[in-house]
Amino acid sequence: MDWGMANRMARIINPNTGRTVMLALDHGYFLGPTHRIEEPRKTIEPLLPYADTIMLTRGVLRTSVDPKSATNVVLRVSGGVSVIGPALSDEGLTTSIKDAIRLNVAGIGISVFIGTEHERQTLLNLAELVNIGEEYGIPVLGITAVGKELEKRDARFLSLCCRICAELGTHIVKTYYCEDFEKVTTGCPAPIVIAGGPKLETEMDVLDMTYSALQHGAVGVDMGRNIWQNDHPVAMIRAIRSIVHEGLKPKQAHEFFKEIKEEQNKKVASG
Repeated sequence: MDWGMANRMARIINPNTGRTVMLALDHGYFLGPTHRIEEPRKTIEPLLPYADTIMLTRGVLRTSVDPKSATNVVLRVSGGVSVIGPALSDEGLTTSIKDAIRLNVAGIGISVFIGTEHERQTLLNLAELVNIGEEYGIPVLGITAVGKELEKRDARFLSLCCRICAELGTHIVKTYYCEDFEKVTTGCPAPIVIAGGPKLETEMDVLDMTYSALQHGAVGVDMGRNIWQNDHPVAMIRAIRSIVHEGLKPKQAHEFFKEIKEEQNKKVASG
């Protein structure tokens, strides 16, 4: 791994802990104005100090993130579909490597849809992106998307998806947590981060999933809705961060969450 690639990887995965808290903000590329990220800047700004990396599109990056910030960016570079279209899997590349370099990104991200009619297309998109990323020293995040078919999230299927991404050269894989998750991580030579998926019912559900994923081989999280759709998003991301980087157990992290929430409520009450 040459210097540029290694340096960018260190901007995504904290070299001191070997772990990462990525903040997913790219939902609008196919969902449009998603609940609580209708105005991206308002959602993003208070969370930036607590994310190792943010993942978003170039449009939201340019309009909603202060270029003077020290934020590390993994840029979503695939798309071309919407939630009301015929197939979420029919993605193509949307952003050139020159624009990614212009934006000083730490990495570039792309979805693959294995087991769909667009499997070959999206895997070849990933392979081409890895070729380009290697040429310019930019890591690629391969995302094992399942579209609307959430029932596909089992260890056998996700192991297949993650291993194929790694075989094609992706530098980091984003996938879902599942039962027997260690089968997914042990079969994938690339580091894995977990997606949060749709918002879970309670904070403890999120914290338990985060802790379990790390215990079974993940290097971190790339979460969105389970952070910024929470009524106390700053408290939520800080609690997740306390598990990822400080080694807190879920119950300890939940106590930390409640302390931060209480502090914030007091500030609001005092004007």
